[in-house]
Amino acid sequence: MASIRKRGNKWEVRIRKQGWPLTCKSFTTKVLASQWARQIESEMDRGIFISRTEAESTTLHQALDRYISDYIPRLSDPTRETNRAKAIQSQPFSKKFMASIRTKDIAEFIALRTKEGAGPNTIRLDLAILSRLFEVAASDWGMESLSNPIRKASKPKLPGGRTRRLSKDEEIKLLESAKPPFDDVIRFALETGMRREEIATMDWPNVDLKQGIVYLPKTKNGAPRSVPLSPTAIQILKNTLRRINGSVFGMNKDAITRAMTATRKKAGVIDFRFHDLRHEATSRLFENTDLDIMEISAITGHKSLQMLTRYTHLRAHKLTERLNGAKRGS
Repeated sequence: MASIRKRGNKWEVRIRKQGWPLTCKSFTTKVLASQWARQIESEMDRGIFISRTEAESTTLHQALDRYISDYIPRLSDPTRETNRAKAIQSQPFSKKFMASIRTKDIAEFIALRTKEGAGPNTIRLDLAILSRLFEVAASDWGMESLSNPIRKASKPKLPGGRTRRLSKDEEIKLLESAKPPFDDVIRFALETGMRREEIATMDWPNVDLKQGIVYLPKTKNGAPRSVPLSPTAIQILKNTLRRINGSVFGMNKDAITRAMTATRKKAGVIDFRFHDLRHEATSRLFENTDLDIMEISAITGHKSLQMLTRYTHLRAHKLTERLNGAKRGS
């Protein structure tokens, strides 16, 4: 049975019903209090009531604190995710209770971030954190009543993926400008299509030169994979000096980024990023080999074949040669 009483300028509802926990909530008007009491009692009568206490007493800011301490340490890049979560905590709607956040609030957040100059991909990463937070809170933190307001929000449209190719002249300039061991890192990336972090975390115990395979226990997609090596990639590794710490190239991901910036500047190569080497390597696999899309996916680690479709655009002269009867890879 629900009891409603006025306490100060609020109307407090207390619902006691056998078989259910004591449920309380305060409202600004008696009408709202009565409506809520009827709704909760009806849910209890039908056996579908789920306590909203946790979700109605925890702000987004508090939930993000817990997310930072309990969940983010499990991720591959906790520092970046923590910084992003803390930035969201500075937004006005972080003071709202989790249960009160609606899709409208998310739309306003997107508009504010856009006004601040954040790009579509940055905003989507912000939304990804919020979406994971709501899912974790509902599944693990006793907030079963929560719905995920990000699911129905209209997300900013991402621009088309980068299609920057590396000309032969640019490749020569980069390699001439790169200091060891970064020159080998560039060559290896072009041969394997491996990501920056995958190359940075390679160690010798996971390299099998006899079988021509590098085992990656941890990848961006979360699943381990084995990367088959071309003869050129194997030769690069055979020529690489062994380090005491077991690291293959002795460069972490930040060192690779810094080396890429310095090398690109010295070589005079405009608008080229390290990740573009992965795109170039994948494009060359389509251009210069007879491997099918499934085999290329096994090499590059793309989980979605749809993601590989943007890598299939071949240079025009290659298409002309194919139309004239040349075989792929010739």
